[in-house]
Formats: sequence, structure tokens, C-alpha cells
Amino acid sequence: MRLLHTADWHLGQTLHGVSREHEHQHFLDWLLDRLEEHAVDALVIAGDLFDGQNPPITALAQFYRFVAAAKGRLPDLDIVAIAGNHDSGSRLEAPSPLLDAMGVRIVGSLPVDGAGAFDPERAVLALTDRTGAVAARCVVVPYLRPADLPAVDEAEGDPLIEGVRRLYAAAAEAGRARLRPGEALILTGHCYMGGGELSDLSERKILGGNLHALPADIFCADAAYVALGHLHRPQAVGGRDGVRYSGSPIPLALDEEPYPHQVVLAEFAAGRLVERRALRVPRVVEIRRVPGNGAAAEPEAALAALRALPLDPALPPERWPYLEVTVALPEPRPGLRDEVEAALAGRPVRLLKLTVRPTGDGRTLAESAVRAELSDLSPEDVFRRIHARRHESEPDPALLAAFHELLEDMA
Repeated sequence: MRLLHTADWHLGQTLHGVSREHEHQHFLDWLLDRLEEHAVDALVIAGDLFDGQNPPITALAQFYRFVAAAKGRLPDLDIVAIAGNHDSGSRLEAPSPLLDAMGVRIVGSLPVDGAGAFDPERAVLALTDRTGAVAARCVVVPYLRPADLPAVDEAEGDPLIEGVRRLYAAAAEAGRARLRPGEALILTGHCYMGGGELSDLSERKILGGNLHALPADIFCADAAYVALGHLHRPQAVGGRDGVRYSGSPIPLALDEEPYPHQVVLAEFAAGRLVERRALRVPRVVEIRRVPGNGAAAEPEAALAALRALPLDPALPPERWPYLEVTVALPEPRPGLRDEVEAALAGRPVRLLKLTVRPTGDGRTLAESAVRAELSDLSPEDVFRRIHARRHESEPDPALLAAFHELLEDMA
């Protein structure tokens, strides 16, 4: 059985006010071709299909067009998608009566029994190979909020981490009970794992923030593969090659430009992972950063670099590169943005962000600091700044954890 693992599409995203619809459509068209080229049996999307709880109509249409096209090309393809922390679970599940009949399973929230308790039996889905035989049992666990977790006494460990561990243990046991000889046990999740490389600009700290990064041993050792979403850089977790973030298919923040954006093609035989390879997603819109690292030492150097920037005049406007410019300034220069825009006038490039870094010349921080744009700040950043202003200290870990719990309850 061949499974393609992807995550963190963030359909409907805008980057500094610029729509990503063209890039997303290019990825989805490319993905359709790869599904057919590699005769994929199952597609697993590990959360954050959309960028927000209430995605634009264009993003919803884009996703459903993709599903229809995928099932049209590969009628026997199993499609499984779980909700991430950016998604609305109930919105994802709304069209389930139609999608289930097509062999498309969207899991927005934990399946529960009549009493509202987690029902692990309903979290187990069968995945079939090209002959139609069951080749794997997929345990679908979407993004978990604290209210989803079983109660754990603090004497037994961190309530959040141990709650997740127990939930996955019950789900994996339900999957294991369904296994027949030769079938693989596959788990899904959308969470922040300990040791993962985080993009500060685009990935929200979830389930209590980094204080509650989950250990890899919450996933049973006999799982053939664990398909994860949330971190945008592809990576394995805890030294286990089969516990893996696929990464996002496109850079979702300017600092993700160096990431090797990809999807993961995994092959299973006799219940085991026998081959795994990354399929790199071609980038349709480049990200340029001037300078490549750090900040230009002086404005004139940055302006000269912008004028010399090699650009392709034949590119259509939707493919013009995104540009970030960072300049170190010893003193205020109010007209800098106008100078940057003049250097770029008429050229096929889109200036998304101009960052100014004061070099420090004896002025107070209040006098020299550049105001951050709200769009660059996470909710935790705003909370920390308000706390520091009012209490002249950092919030303690318990308060931060309570803040994240409140934030997730409001999502």
C-alpha cells in the first residue's frame, strides 16, 4: 500500500495582505499528478487544511474541487483528513454525509459515544490497497484541546501530557484490536512534539505552548507510521523515522524560505514501513530577502542591492517574487520606505516587508525601537508585552498555560 502524507495547507492564507491562492492551486494541481503518477492508495492530510476557522469561499471551493478531481482520477483512493488548530472541526465535518459516500473521511473532532466520552473504536478507519484489500488501520486523532483529554491527577504527571498519552494509548489499542496479519497500524496527529523546529512567525504554540511539548513516546512503538501536522519544516521526531512531520507544501512565512517544502510518500508491506521518500513541491513564487541574512549595514547598501536584484520581466504578476528588506539604522530615516519603493518601481517584484533594526546609539529603547506590526505578533507575544508593561515581569509558566487554554477554548 502506498500512502501520501501531507499537512498544513493553510488554504485561504494571505501573506502580509497578499493572497496565496495561485500558489495553493499550483500545489494542488501538482499533487493530483503525483497521486496518479505513484498510484497512491491513501492520502492523509494531517490538519490545518485551512488558515482560519472561517475560511473564504474561494478556499472552500479550492479544497472541494481538489477532492472531486482526486476521486475522479483515482476512484479507489482513500482520503483521510483531520482538523488542525487553525481549522474549525465542525465546519470541516459539515459535508461528511456526502464525503463519506465518496470514500473521503474528514475528522474534525474526537468521535464520542452517546454519553459524550471518547469512543476509540470510531477513531479507527480501514485503508485499502490497489486490490481493494484492507492494508492498514488508520487511527485518526485530530488536534486536541485540553477539554478533550481524560482527567489525570497531577501526582501522576503533567495533566496535559499524560492526558494525551492515555488518549493515544486507548486509540492505538482500538486500532491494534482490528489488525489482521499483514496490516499496518498508522496513527495521525496535529500537535507540537518536543525537539521540533518551530517557525516563530507562522506556527502557533499549542496545547499550553512549548511548556507542553509532547514526547515521542506517547505513540506506541508498534505503529508502522505516525503522520503528523503542525510544524512546517519536515522532520522526524524522537529519532523515530516513522514518526514524522511532512511539513507544509509552501512557505507560510518569510522565514520559511529555506525549508525543503514537500510531501511524504510511504510504502507499507506485511504491516511494516518498507520505503519512505520525500517529494519536493516545486516553488512557483520565490521569496527574496535583502540581504540574505541579518540586516544591511546601511541604507545605501540595501538600496544598491535592490537596484541590482536579478528579476525576470517575463513572469506574470501572480508569480512575481515576494521581497523582504531588512536595514540597520543608526538614526531614524523617515523616508526609507519611499526610497525602497522608488528603487523597485516598475520592477517585477512585490515588497512584502521592510524591517528596520536600530543599531543603538545611546538613545533609550523607547526612542529607538521600531514598532512591531500586529500581524507579526502571535497572541502569546501580545500577552507577554501587556504583562511586562503592567507588571514589569515575565508571566510565570502556570499563567502562560492558563492563557493558552483560554485561547484554545475561544478558537
